[in-house]
Amino acid sequence: MKYLVHMDVNIPTDLPADEVAEIKATEKAYSQELQRSGKWPEIWRVVGEYANYSVFDVESNGELHDILQNLPLFPYMDITVIPLAKHPSDVK
Repeated sequence: MKYLVHMDVNIPTDLPADEVAEIKATEKAYSQELQRSGKWPEIWRVVGEYANYSVFDVESNGELHDILQNLPLFPYMDITVIPLAKHPSDVK
């Protein structure tokens, strides 16, 4: 199942810089592991924002929920999930 996920990150300004750096490093390692596994095949930055649009290719709603909830930045994100279906006019 494929999903388009918009993640808008809002880290509190009073969080210590070293804690933020550690969270970001852990997040990067986790997301790159998921990308290498094929579960997170695309990630696109939103220009001018601390946000992204990503495509996830996972087995179920539950798997996607678990992946998102395990993101270290999850507590600081507003997330929108859009389930995707193959379009009948797609030539791929």
